[in-house]
Amino acid sequence: MKERFKQLPRLLPLIALLSMGWMGWKAAHPVRPMIDRSTAIACLSMETLDAYQAEASTTGFAAMHPAPRKADTDPLLGKMIRFPVAGGHDANAYFVPSKKKSKKWLIVIQEWWGLNENIKQEADKYFNALGDMNILAVDMYDGRVAATPDSAMKIMRSADMNRMTAIVRSAMDHAGEKASIYSVGWCFGGMWSLQTAILAGEKGKGSVMFYGRPETDTEKLKSVRCDVIGFFGNRDRSPSPAMVDEFERSMAALGKNLTVHRYDAGHGFANPSNPIFNREATDDSFAKAVAFLKAH
Repeated sequence: MKERFKQLPRLLPLIALLSMGWMGWKAAHPVRPMIDRSTAIACLSMETLDAYQAEASTTGFAAMHPAPRKADTDPLLGKMIRFPVAGGHDANAYFVPSKKKSKKWLIVIQEWWGLNENIKQEADKYFNALGDMNILAVDMYDGRVAATPDSAMKIMRSADMNRMTAIVRSAMDHAGEKASIYSVGWCFGGMWSLQTAILAGEKGKGSVMFYGRPETDTEKLKSVRCDVIGFFGNRDRSPSPAMVDEFERSMAALGKNLTVHRYDAGHGFANPSNPIFNREATDDSFAKAVAFLKAH
């Protein structure tokens, strides 16, 4: 024992050196706080969103999107508002309040083109059909609107998917803590309608997808707590029928309630400003979408 104590003075410099090394490592590697569930989900979203952004920045994707025709000029029912976005500047949205006080909110999400007059007209259509629901069409491009495929590609190439995720999450915060969240979107917005359901968790009550890119990450799909209905074209290439098939299999394997309707139509069939607009498919899908939202 005495011999061990005699060795102690020799060991003190080594102990001090190790202590300083540990403190330096700890300072360089601070313990990070645990992130909450919604933040983790938002981080996971990037794979599918990034894949869409890469595809939507190509000329092949642009070729599926002829320049939109001028939208109807019927007087709009709503108005533009702004709402705060966590960690960034305020976002824009087209808002039509419910005819009577309601905690139900339909998040409407634009196409590839942006929040244009066509999307505002679509928001009005859902308001007229539903009545007791607040309609909020979010501006995912922060004021930018494309009128040609080239300009849409430029916007998409510079798009910040993290900013868009923050806009959707903040739109749900704007609706209120006790709000019931529903969503609908077309193309780019169809993809985001499903992402909204994922981010909404228990607040999500129904998601409507019009030919949007399905989520492929089953871990993310586990977060969907509401029923989903999707409308797709058999002549579409983005998403292709094979992608829709895989989406159906994934949702079924997870025990999620997904209803899919397919039409002999191409991409963008439900957009009246699209040259390939299909009236029959549009009327049928809109009626089914409204019935779905009313049932939920």
